[in-house]
Amino acid sequence: MSDTIERVKCLIIGSGPAGYTAAIYAARANMRPVLYQGTQPGGQLTTTNEVENFPGYPDGVTGPEMMMQLESQAKRFETDVRNGWITKVDFSGDIHKVWVNEEKEIHADTVIISTGASAKYLGLDSEQKYLKLGGGVSACAVCDGFFYRNQEVVIVGAGDSACEEAHYLSKLCKKVTMLVRRDEFRASKIMAARVQSTENITILFNTETDEVLGDGQVVTGVRVKNNQTQETQEIPATGFFVAIGHKPNTDIFKGFIHLDETGYIKYEQPGTSKTNVSGVFVSGDAADHVYRQAITAAGTGCMAALDAERYLAAKDATFEVSTSNYN
Repeated sequence: MSDTIERVKCLIIGSGPAGYTAAIYAARANMRPVLYQGTQPGGQLTTTNEVENFPGYPDGVTGPEMMMQLESQAKRFETDVRNGWITKVDFSGDIHKVWVNEEKEIHADTVIISTGASAKYLGLDSEQKYLKLGGGVSACAVCDGFFYRNQEVVIVGAGDSACEEAHYLSKLCKKVTMLVRRDEFRASKIMAARVQSTENITILFNTETDEVLGDGQVVTGVRVKNNQTQETQEIPATGFFVAIGHKPNTDIFKGFIHLDETGYIKYEQPGTSKTNVSGVFVSGDAADHVYRQAITAAGTGCMAALDAERYLAAKDATFEVSTSNYN
């Protein structure tokens, strides 16, 4: 092995609730974890202004503050938290090889993937502006719908997730306007029927977002355009929700880790964090396309660390048995 190659017991790829929780458990198990934060230290939660549904914060907490606290807790148990991101992996052999920033090579006994998934947005300048300001643009109705109680909101999307989120918002908001780009839903018939039968959901077919309107700080409405007639209209709204899907950050694992058709990592054994590669585990939104919550991500981070610890213990026990045969 070259002197330039670093050997680590437990490598955690990605931060966020999943990565930091895995680090806390791995560090307390004396696995000396090394965690690389990735291109977005703290994960998606750093773009969330208020978090009120994570246990232990009776008065709520901002996403960035919560991530700083989780990072501090991981460091308290001597997790080696590093800047940088993994640009290449090779899981084809017994040694788990990864490269950091296309330069540094690391060989890891165990790897915990916590790279998450990124919400897809429309890409409008006005959308991104109010997203960054935390002023009314969101990609998670379950996370942020509470802040728009008794208000009017707009949601974009046509699939099952969009219908589910629109229905969720309808229980909190005065009015929900749903924008569907085509003349029909992509969602299943039962999900489409659910939103169509909900009294305070208005559905606009053949309609696209032209611009998110605001006062420079918060969203005040949405200008939309009918893509058949080219007519525009402005819809008053304090919240703009985007439900057009997520992209799991798993491209570098293609060819080694089993992924589903949309790129989410498949669990090799239900009820565990195991992947198809022995010694490689997954936690958080890189595998979860159903719940996508901070608390569920943290839970799977715990599972991944425990599974990694058991993997190492079993490996050590096998080694001890095999060497004892020569005594």
